[in-house]
Order: sequence, then C-alpha cells, then structure tokens
Amino acid sequence: MTLRGAYPADRAAALSGVPKSTVHYWARQDILIPSLSAERVKLWSYSDLMGLRVVYWLRHGSDGVRAQSMPTVRKALAALADLELDLWSEDRGPAIAVERSGRLILDPTGLAGEMTGQRVAGEVLDLLHPFPTEEGTKGPDLRVPRPHLRIVPGKLAGEPHVSRSRVETQALAALGRRGMGTGKIARLYPSLDDTAIEEAIDLEHQLARNLSVAA
Repeated sequence: MTLRGAYPADRAAALSGVPKSTVHYWARQDILIPSLSAERVKLWSYSDLMGLRVVYWLRHGSDGVRAQSMPTVRKALAALADLELDLWSEDRGPAIAVERSGRLILDPTGLAGEMTGQRVAGEVLDLLHPFPTEEGTKGPDLRVPRPHLRIVPGKLAGEPHVSRSRVETQALAALGRRGMGTGKIARLYPSLDDTAIEEAIDLEHQLARNLSVAA
C-alpha cells in the first residue's frame, strides 16, 4: 500500500472526528500507531483516519450492540493497511465499510443503492460518511466534505481543498480569520466561486469545533 495523506494529531483528530486525547492514547497503547511517523512529530495517513473511526466504532458499544474485542479491531485495521489509495480521484472514490465482525467491505463503484446514511443493514459502518461521536465531535465526509470540496489522499497531502483546484480550505479559512469577507477572498482567487469559499470556511469551523469539544 502507498501511504497517502499526512496529518498531525490535531488534523487527524478533527478530520476523523475522534477526540484528540483518544487519538494520542491509542498511539501510546500501540492500538493505532501513526503510519507515516510514530516519532516526536507524529503523522497519521488517510488510511489512519478511517482506522481511527474503526477503532472508535468497534470499541464503543451502541444501540444494544456490545463493544468488540481487540482481535476484531486489529482484523479490520489489517485490512485497511492493505487498501490501495490510488483508487481515489477528484471525481470518484470507493465505498468503504466495516462490519462488526471486523470484515472490511470495499466497493469501487460506491455501494450504489445500499448505503442509507451512516450504516447499512447488518451493523455496518460507512467509514467515509460523516462520523458523529458520543463526545459531540463530528468528522466530515472523508471524500466530499462539502459539495464543492474534496479530499484526495494523493493530492495536497490529503488536505481538504476546493474541487479541481490546489486551494486548501485552511488557506481560505485563514483569510476569513483575518477579517476578509467572501468577496475579498474571491478577488484573490478569481477561479473560485463564493459558494466554494463559504463551504471551505464552514468546514474549517467544524473542524475547529471538533478540537474544542474534545479539549
């Protein structure tokens, strides 16, 4: 597998939706070690973002379903480690889900007609759909976080960006924090429409809330 994406702890937590303290704890306990760098500056990959959701979901009992054992969790993580991230592009990406048994479901065509929100029949979790947690965080869709935004593992180190551009949402949100309105930002980026800029700022607000909720 080619490792794609490069996320420090804050970003990995915000995008996955898993609280930052939990992300660090799992790294220390060798439950989910960051794939790109496990040293002083830890870096998680795009696959790790899905892995964080896997561990959280399988280890948290909910809706009358008991939490699963670590062997079940490691089974799913091993399958994710073999996932080919070159399947992602600006236009498409596969559907990825995990059963409570730890079996990974991969459909390059997107599981058309089967997915209904966050889960499908048989207690299966879609790893790319928005991911809410008991703590109140909510990870965005890891493929299309907003209609005009994309996340592609092999592009811009896996950072959210405006579709068909190299403009990262973080850059647009930073301008917004400096007091620039949508119109002024659009004049700096004439190829972007106002809606894409507003979506970028909204996404970054959501990610910031994830970190504040879990602090």
